Amino acid sequence: MAREPQSVVATRLRRLDRAFSGVISRHGPPPTRRPVPVASRFSTLAMAILHQQLAGAAAAAIHRRVLSCVGDPITASGLLAAGEDDLAACGVSGPKRRSLSDLAAKTLDGTVDLASLGRRTDDEVTAVLTSIRGIGPWTAHMFCITALARPDVWPTGDFGVRAGWTALHGGGEMVTPNALYDLGERFRPHRSAVAWYCWRALEDDRADRPAQ
Repeated sequence: MAREPQSVVATRLRRLDRAFSGVISRHGPPPTRRPVPVASRFSTLAMAILHQQLAGAAAAAIHRRVLSCVGDPITASGLLAAGEDDLAACGVSGPKRRSLSDLAAKTLDGTVDLASLGRRTDDEVTAVLTSIRGIGPWTAHMFCITALARPDVWPTGDFGVRAGWTALHGGGEMVTPNALYDLGERFRPHRSAVAWYCWRALEDDRADRPAQ
């Protein structure tokens, strides 16, 4: 079944919660996403691991060094062939090296079947991905939103989503993940778009703050 145009989604969200009117007017409809090809899923997950808990510039530099070391795109066999020492020389931390190794090993032995993820539910995808060392619910949710282009993912544990929601609804004490889950129910099946607007709202809030 064809999805609704993102402009229609934006209009619906505005009607459901007028607090989103400003951010929708500033940023327009949410992006139209397409699932990444199956052949690119391993590289996408590997990049997500490399970027965990790092600022954009630092993560990008390490990513470039890893690509130079193991090849572009990153593959399971390329990672295992590179080995721990080469990845360490690229600046990849010990926990991330172990996570990448586990991802590669489980992909090659069939424990993790990346080709089947598109046919699985969001909860099933999360269960598969979190079986990999170092991948938690947040990474799984981001993979569902970006790599699988799922329209109704609601990452209530994401700091940016919580902070953006709070900023849109008057500031004050940050909304809790549990409360945010309930608040998001009325936005089904467009919660990925709501998350995107929360991220934009946080960016706007930071940009509007006076320089220190």
